[in-house]
Amino acid sequence: MHVVQTEWNDGMAFTSTISDHKIIIDAEEEFGGKNKGPIPKPLVLTALCGCTGMDVVSLLRKMRVDFTGCKITAKAEIADEHPKVYTKIDLLYEFKGKDLPPDKLKKAVDLSQERYCPVSAMLRKACKISYTIKVVE
Repeated sequence: MHVVQTEWNDGMAFTSTISDHKIIIDAEEEFGGKNKGPIPKPLVLTALCGCTGMDVVSLLRKMRVDFTGCKITAKAEIADEHPKVYTKIDLLYEFKGKDLPPDKLKKAVDLSQERYCPVSAMLRKACKISYTIKVVE
């Protein structure tokens, strides 16, 4: 079981405690916040990138792929009407390394997206998730 506690600080700012880690979340100034931390909705994208990233790194290590970097970027489209949910998420997986095997990179990402990543599975029930794989030097 995961337990998160979120306590109001002042204005629109809250401190959210996850295990022993604290995250300050706030609203943008135009909505009464003071920009003390990120707004809540993009933290869902952070969770997505972190979850799938951990899967992919673990899988590539098991496949003995010698990569030197892995970066995941999430871009989300937002509904025009309230509630302004994400309607589409595009993920870009960027890998660094020499002679990286494209088939193993694809397999690791596919396994994460189709089998292992619970954040992807939850979000996919609400919106479309697509992904692209790129090798950078």
